[in-house]
Amino acid sequence: RLTLLTPLTLGVLLLPTCEGAYAKYAQKLLTDLMTNYTSALRPVEDTNTILNVTLQVTLSQIIDMDERNQILTAYLWIRQVWFDAHLKWNKDEYDGLDTIRIPGSYVWRPDIVLYNSADNHFTGPMDTNVVIRHDGQMMWDSPAITKSSCKVDVSFFPFDGQQCRFTYGSWTYNGNQLDILNAMENADLADLVENVEWEVLGMPAKRNIVLYGCCADPYPDVTYTLMLQRRASFYVFNLLIPCVMISFLAPLGFYLPADSGEKVSLGVTVMLALTVFQLLVAEIMPPSENVPLIGKYYIATMTMITASTALTIFIMNIHHCGPDAKPVPKWAKKVILQYMARMCFVYEVGENCMSAETEKHDPPFGGNTNCQEISCNTHANDELLLHNIEYIASCYRDQRAMQRRTGEWKKVAKVLDRFFMWMFFIMVFFMSLLIMGKAI
Repeated sequence: RLTLLTPLTLGVLLLPTCEGAYAKYAQKLLTDLMTNYTSALRPVEDTNTILNVTLQVTLSQIIDMDERNQILTAYLWIRQVWFDAHLKWNKDEYDGLDTIRIPGSYVWRPDIVLYNSADNHFTGPMDTNVVIRHDGQMMWDSPAITKSSCKVDVSFFPFDGQQCRFTYGSWTYNGNQLDILNAMENADLADLVENVEWEVLGMPAKRNIVLYGCCADPYPDVTYTLMLQRRASFYVFNLLIPCVMISFLAPLGFYLPADSGEKVSLGVTVMLALTVFQLLVAEIMPPSENVPLIGKYYIATMTMITASTALTIFIMNIHHCGPDAKPVPKWAKKVILQYMARMCFVYEVGENCMSAETEKHDPPFGGNTNCQEISCNTHANDELLLHNIEYIASCYRDQRAMQRRTGEWKKVAKVLDRFFMWMFFIMVFFMSLLIMGKAI
């Protein structure tokens, strides 16, 4: 038992000594490396040598997409790898010490920045440690919360997709001094936190060489294109479906009886409700010339409701045509009271469209007070009695003609109500079908 425990005991006792030796060599290595080293100059042995910097970006989280101000806020992990010609050592001379981690401010670091940054404070990556290998390889991993400008196209909102670019490049070094390369063809999305509003489709990387008009030297950069697709469920249930349901109320204004006095009020109420939804969309959208898809739907629906309200007022004037109105024209009788009435199934006002027009023989008394008063005085001679009877018959015929004329105008109004109701129902249905078809 003592034989078995002795190596373990020796290992435990020698562990602090090894750690102390490791720290001793690390401190000696840092002292040797920093002797005559400056972090102000590009770490190359020949000034004509191009220093290659490899860039790798990991997207961790999409924090916010401000469509109105066209700013994307994202949480990134940025890795930069390069070789420092002045920070090399033989690891055998330092007890096999292969790597060392020191503060990034001690060494030279490339001035790679986000070209399309929209941050007011111009904050860059966090000042983290740099990992140095014995062959001079420098690896700097740093997290950063970036605010970048993103051109937002809301033409198909809320079924839109956006492409936001992250362009990284050196701020002072040209391509003959510092070249930037992308480590992978795409950004790393393995640790991405899912966003409730946006779905990430990909983030490809592309290296570009730009020649500016001010300078003859090339300036390389690496551009990551973040492809986003909006999750439209929130907007469908909160902005689109309520609008569709309100839109189907507009044609019902034609179904209301004209004597109810609520036909115009319904159209105005629906118009005000859609105006509120339109203002909600306008608050979150950028003030651009591209009208969003849902905005076009609102405008088309509001135009339809305006037209339906105007037609309702016109039809109400027809309905309330009094006894002094002109008779219904012959073309209106044929087109509206026959064909359109059958097509819209309107039979309850006036004569039945399926039966021939018949004359009702109602008693002449009780319809007109003057005629009753005159009939009460028909106790004169036969010639006076005959005259009174003819006058009563004339009054009755005039009354029947006025009633028939008023009934015909009311039937014309009701047929037009039914016709426009079905026409606007079809319009709302196809408009809703088109807008909802974008969600599928």
